[in-house]
Amino acid sequence: MPEFLTDIKRTHDCGALRGTDAGATVVLFGWVASRRDHGGCVFIDLRDRGGITQVVFEPHTSAPAHALSSELRSEFCIGLRGLVHDRGERRNPNLPTGEIEVHCTELTIFSRSDTPPFEIADDANANESIRLKHRALDLRRPSLQKNFVLRSQIYQTARRVLTAHKFLEIETPFLVKYTPGGARNFLVPSRLSPGQFYALAESPQLFKQLFMVAGFDRYFQIVRCFRDEDLRQDRQPEFTQIDAEMSFVVEEDVQNVFEALMSALWKDILGIELQTPFQRLSYAEAMDSYGSDKPDLRFGLPLCDVTEIVRKHDGGNVEMLRPVISGKAAGGEAPVVKGWRLPAAEAAKMSNAEIDKLEEFVKGLGARGLARARIGAGGAWTRSPMKTMSEALRADLNATAGLQEGDVFFLQFGARKLVYSVLGALRLHVANKLGIIHAGQWKFCWVNEFPLFERTDDGKFAAAHHPFTCPFAEDLERLESDPGSVRARAYDLVLNGNEIAGGSIRIHEGDVQSRVFRAMGFTDEDAQAKFGFLLEAFRHGPPPHGGIAAGLDRLAMLLCNADSLRDVIAFPKTQKGTDLCTDAPSSVATKQLDELHIALVGVEAK
Repeated sequence: MPEFLTDIKRTHDCGALRGTDAGATVVLFGWVASRRDHGGCVFIDLRDRGGITQVVFEPHTSAPAHALSSELRSEFCIGLRGLVHDRGERRNPNLPTGEIEVHCTELTIFSRSDTPPFEIADDANANESIRLKHRALDLRRPSLQKNFVLRSQIYQTARRVLTAHKFLEIETPFLVKYTPGGARNFLVPSRLSPGQFYALAESPQLFKQLFMVAGFDRYFQIVRCFRDEDLRQDRQPEFTQIDAEMSFVVEEDVQNVFEALMSALWKDILGIELQTPFQRLSYAEAMDSYGSDKPDLRFGLPLCDVTEIVRKHDGGNVEMLRPVISGKAAGGEAPVVKGWRLPAAEAAKMSNAEIDKLEEFVKGLGARGLARARIGAGGAWTRSPMKTMSEALRADLNATAGLQEGDVFFLQFGARKLVYSVLGALRLHVANKLGIIHAGQWKFCWVNEFPLFERTDDGKFAAAHHPFTCPFAEDLERLESDPGSVRARAYDLVLNGNEIAGGSIRIHEGDVQSRVFRAMGFTDEDAQAKFGFLLEAFRHGPPPHGGIAAGLDRLAMLLCNADSLRDVIAFPKTQKGTDLCTDAPSSVATKQLDELHIALVGVEAK
């Protein structure tokens, strides 16, 4: 008698059969998604990662198979052979295989299943912690299986496109030298070097620059990275990048390659033709217009700057404006006044009470309040806390912001960073609330010319990207005198308000690198201790080079229209950094700690 697996091989997956297959004998393997006994005939839905097929067990077709089918329960793993029948008027339009059903002639049960802790279905209302604990079962759900099929497509397309552009796929180490600064590293003790530690690489940055020195002028890697940071819904301690570096390039060369990659991904996976080149914005333009360095361009509502108008009118009789305009904001910079206009058609969808509630929203962002007004007949401002405003200032604001009757105008003033943060977040909040952002839109843009440095809490300068980012040549004269004004040859790729890739042209000239280190407060000894191996390599003819890295997890999340990174990572961590499936992290035996010359303080080992 023929045996399943050895003699009887699978012919189709459970999503493959169509009406044109009627009359064929097929072999299917999978899991029982549901079972229905209709008094003589037993029906099951058989599921694998290809989809679902309805199977019928009838006494007159095969008495042994029908008898065995009485034992089937949810999540039994089975194999069967049968004849494909057209369902005729009983077709199920909700299933790709709904035109047919398989009438079983032979059945085997590979393994039986206990009652699952939750229903294996996309609409199952199971607690996420339970699903993560039983992740192998959770991953059987059709929606998650589709996510990981799509994620696999990203890998294949990335490799195809970058290989076609003559990139070499080369691996870099995970166990690397610990370098203080930047993201917090995971530390790994060395048994063979007592008291010393590796770090898990937060990125391949230094190694891919070494590849450029080595003459591998186009490198890429789909690589796992590690950062010991506080977690959010869009952050995991281990994540995957599509990482690339190129020699003898400028910004546009790197960006063109990644535009080709994005175009191929959207074509292969979604069947969508993207329009290239993508829009380019400077960092200053993005912040001035949208209050964000990752602007969502699927809708308008741009910000406008009215600082000079308010200054010209000396605050226009509004007491809260006068001291702000004449004074200094946080960090000693001059304050700004910015606003944005909500057009009448959209403003009509918000009640006065809803608009008033927005004040609580911005207070949650650190603002003291929200200046606002509805525009009435003749440009009059109603529902505004700025009731003493002069007619002259109001008229100038109306003209500058293009305000019309029925519009709502939002204002924020103070330190530039806070104003941008508040108005940018408010813009997104209102757009989401009003449904202005429509699904299915894909708005890419490059944001260029970031600041080279950012101030730390103690007032010092730190690299905004990393210390090997090249400054603009025309800004070098201000590197020592005004480092905060120096622009970096850095660029981010932004999609629908999400940063999905970032990179820069690197420093390859030793004198420029030394000046950047000094601007950051590094001594020569500091630089040598942290980056000596790279600096040594750079003494031997480094080429001009630049690169970029794309967050593969976030790309997959956007392409899948998933709500969380956890839906596109096979075994994700919780927000506390734990893996509920394997119960990691866990304690280890004292003997293992002794071998590593590690003693626990305030914590007991096994």
